[in-house]
Amino acid sequence: MKPRSRDSGFGIRDWAKQGFFGRVAGACLLAFCFIAACATEASAQALDDPAPAESPIPDSRPLPSISLLTVGPGELFFERFGHNAIVVRDETTGEAVAYNYGIFDFDEGDFLANFARGHMRYRILGGDLADDLAMYRAERREIVEQRLNLSPQQADELVRFLEWNARPENALYRYDYFTANCSTRVRDALDRALGGALHAQTEGRSRGYTYRLDALRLMAPEPWLMLLIDLGLGPFADQRLDYWQESFVPETLRHVVDGAQVADSGGGTKPLLVDTRVLAKGDVQEPPALPPDLRWPFFFLGTGLALALLWLSRRRARAARIALAVFATSFHLVCGIGGLALLFLWFGSDHLAAWRNENLLLLSPLCLLLVPAWFRSRRPAPNWVLAIAWLVVTGAAFALFSKILPWFVQANLHWIVLFLPLHLALALALALSRKRAA
Repeated sequence: MKPRSRDSGFGIRDWAKQGFFGRVAGACLLAFCFIAACATEASAQALDDPAPAESPIPDSRPLPSISLLTVGPGELFFERFGHNAIVVRDETTGEAVAYNYGIFDFDEGDFLANFARGHMRYRILGGDLADDLAMYRAERREIVEQRLNLSPQQADELVRFLEWNARPENALYRYDYFTANCSTRVRDALDRALGGALHAQTEGRSRGYTYRLDALRLMAPEPWLMLLIDLGLGPFADQRLDYWQESFVPETLRHVVDGAQVADSGGGTKPLLVDTRVLAKGDVQEPPALPPDLRWPFFFLGTGLALALLWLSRRRARAARIALAVFATSFHLVCGIGGLALLFLWFGSDHLAAWRNENLLLLSPLCLLLVPAWFRSRRPAPNWVLAIAWLVVTGAAFALFSKILPWFVQANLHWIVLFLPLHLALALALALSRKRAA
C-alpha cells in the first residue's frame, strides 16, 4: 500500500487543497475523527501482531541518538492539533529517520465508509527527516526536537521495535483519535523502551482536563467545526484524564517527556530529557488554555430567539407567519437530521465517544414529524402534532433536569439552555395556532 499523505496533523492535506468541496470533505473527515473512533485501547491494537520480546533484526551498528519531534499547530483546520514523531539519528553518517504513525491511504477500499463507522486504519512509516522538516517549515509551524537520555540497551531496543513495527505486515493499526493516534503510538513506543517509566509517572496525575476540553480548545480557531465536534461527542469525552491519557495531544506528550525521570546505572534517577532544540519558530497563534464558555451566550441567544418566536406567533401579518414558518421548518429539519446522525454514530458505528450522546434529547429525530405542520400554518395543528411537540419539549426539559443526576455527566448545559427555550416557544406557537383556528 502506497501512502498518499504524510501526516501534518491528520493527513488530509491533499483533500484540503482540492478547493471548496475538498475542504468540506476534509472538514467532515475531521469531524468524524473528533467524534472519535473510540473503541477501547485494547481493541485499537487488535490489528497489530504482538511485538517480539527481542527483535529478529540482527544489527551491530553504533548507538543511535533518539529524539521526540513535536510539531505545533498549523493555520489549516486539520493542522490545529499538532503532530509528533520519533527521530532516530545515526551520529556517524548524519542520517536521520522520522518514524511517523500518522499515515493513511485514500485508495484503501471503502475509505469513507470505514471512517464513518470507526474502522479507520493508519500505519507507521519511517521516512527521511529532512523531507518532513521542509514540509513543516513551509507551513510556518513550530518544530521542537527533544533529545532523549536513553541507555544503549533502551535505544537499541526502541530502534529494533520501530523497524519491526514499520514492516508492511506490522505497520497497520486501528486508528482512534483519543486512544490510538499518532501521539499515543509514539508515547507507547517510548514507554515500552523505558520499561513503563512514562506510564508510571503520568498515571493518576491530572490537571482536570477531559477529551472534550482538549478537543474544543484546540479547535477554537475554527468555531463552526468546534461546535459540530462538541455536538457529536457523548459522555465518554467528559471523563477526567490523567497525563498518560491526555498525551493523545502531541504538545502534552512533549511536556510529559520534559519532566520525566528514568533510572540511571547507579540505582538513582536522571532526567529523560538531554536537551531541547527549536528547529523552527512558528508564527501560528497558540491555542487557548480552555475552550470558550458558551453557557451565558447561548442562554441569552436561546431566550432572545424564543421571545422573538412567541412575538411572531401572536402577529397576524403574513410576513410574521412566513418568518415563523421558515425558522421553525429550518430548526426542526436541523434537529431531526442531527438526531438521525447521532443515532447512527451510537448504533451504527464504533465511535465510542459518540455513544449515548445526551444531545439526542435536544436534537430529536421526532422533530422531522413537525416540519409539515409549518406548511399548513392557517390550519389547526392536529392533536398528534401537538403531542409530538410537547414530547420534544419534555425531552429537552429532562436534559436540563438530568444535570443533577450522577448518571448524566455530559458537559452539554450550554446546548440545553439554547435548545430548550426554542423547543418550548415553537410548541406554544403550534398550540396558539390551534387555539385561534378553534
